[in-house]
Amino acid sequence: MTSVPPPSSSLDPEIAARLKRSADGLVPAIAQQYDTGEVLMLGWMDDEALHRTLTTGRCTYWSRSRQEYWVKGDTSGHFQYVKEVALDCDADTVLVQVDQIGPACHTGTRTCFDTDVLPVLPVPGAPGSGQ
Repeated sequence: MTSVPPPSSSLDPEIAARLKRSADGLVPAIAQQYDTGEVLMLGWMDDEALHRTLTTGRCTYWSRSRQEYWVKGDTSGHFQYVKEVALDCDADTVLVQVDQIGPACHTGTRTCFDTDVLPVLPVPGAPGSGQ
């Protein structure tokens, strides 16, 4: 069971009005390396976490398991310095472009998507398929 993060926030009301949140009051936040486009990780933000991210220059997430805010790097030293934040076209996902210092993944890998790459069959006629 997931409880809803605290509702009070200092997030700009115009931004808050645009967000489409899950039933838990959260939006997925994709962290991407700003200069390479590398997808680093997926975290969750509520309004307050987004406000803190926008105003401190460091990524703040809502931990669904611990039910608390966490700032990337405060414990690990693997900081995410915010370069740009954008909403997707439906305003239900946040893209945070960051300068990642050290590994992004809690397992110690550069990204959370490094270790479990799934096989994909080529699509005949698709660019690069060789067919």
